[in-house]
Amino acid sequence: MVATYVRPPPLMVKGEGCYLWDAENRHYLDFTAGIAVNALGHCDPEMARLVYQQALTLVHTSNLYHNPWVGELSKLIITKTRSAGAMHSASKVFVCNSGTEANEAAIKFARKVGKVRTPSGSQHEIVSFHNSFHGRTMGALSATPNPKYQKPFSPMIPGFKYGTYNYEASIPELVNEGTCGVIVEPIQGEGGVNVATPSFLQALRDRCDQVGAVLIYDEIQCGLGRTGQLWAHQILPRSAHPDVLTTAKALGNGFPIGATIVNEDVAQCVVTGDHGTTFGGNPLACRLAHYIFSRLSDPELQASVRDKEKLFRQGFAKLQQKYPEHIKEVRGRGLILGLQLTVDPTPIVTAARERGLLIITCGTNTLRLVPPLIITEEEIGEGLMILERAMETAFQRPQEVQGTKGQQEMAPPGR
Repeated sequence: MVATYVRPPPLMVKGEGCYLWDAENRHYLDFTAGIAVNALGHCDPEMARLVYQQALTLVHTSNLYHNPWVGELSKLIITKTRSAGAMHSASKVFVCNSGTEANEAAIKFARKVGKVRTPSGSQHEIVSFHNSFHGRTMGALSATPNPKYQKPFSPMIPGFKYGTYNYEASIPELVNEGTCGVIVEPIQGEGGVNVATPSFLQALRDRCDQVGAVLIYDEIQCGLGRTGQLWAHQILPRSAHPDVLTTAKALGNGFPIGATIVNEDVAQCVVTGDHGTTFGGNPLACRLAHYIFSRLSDPELQASVRDKEKLFRQGFAKLQQKYPEHIKEVRGRGLILGLQLTVDPTPIVTAARERGLLIITCGTNTLRLVPPLIITEEEIGEGLMILERAMETAFQRPQEVQGTKGQQEMAPPGR
């Protein structure tokens, strides 16, 4: 294999619910959910049944032909999104295979809108923000201003500008008549579980309206029920909703699929031949996503996520009391939570794994917890107990444990 990842020793061979088993039959409580992917847990029985049934029926035809499930999935996404009080102008869906592809489509669509509105091509710039992570393909990477990832593949695609997250005063200069699109995460996952303020997102929406730019919300990690709402942005007023919304990760619960949701103004600018995908929208992926989206859009599940957040925060408060010099802040919403530490968190990752708990990092010295949304109260208690023991070892007996490298998609600059 190409050495693109640093992996710790366990070889994972089996999963069920919120647990994984390795080749030596040790089990681990999984607070990573495949990096916020397995929202319904591992090996959901109905998902397994649908894989089998659809694999016996039809797997792939390409987009040269219609299949029933891509249309049904698109209709479901639009209907549930609008009825939930999110993106009120959601109109059409482009189905692809991953998060980075969903963002590539969003970037291309924003560029196309800019070309339609300003045929001279002067409105072509894309604005994104420091500590963001939008993917590793060249367009998405160009929107991810981390020198560690950009430098080996420089030069980046021209026309990208970067701003400071939650810094409203910079918006009028940053987003101008040359801007065709702004891409932003309502909650930055890889960057440190940083939550955008409502006023920041509203200011971006207002400025995009003023200059005719497309506003893109990347909810690949924070969407689909993870915050306790279907979409993270749905707590905002309609006046702050996006023109484009991207999703992936939990949409397939481990099966590759992504989607780019657009409003009618954007959809009208995209014509046949502007974009495409060979595998995207295949009947197997779409049938699975239809089932998964139906589950994740359930208000009862979302309410349970909000209740589970309270349990985690109660546990974190006790840990902060015990280690005030080490735990600086708790950030996030729902079940995308970050513990900001004053020290390197990777020894805690190691100590937790050795005790049967999987956790990951993000940003700079941030522990990230993104468990399956189906996690139980008992499993939360079990995980918090293991986390406390891991912190005790890492903080009080650091000589007993070494850090684990590579436990996040985007390492901070210089690490």
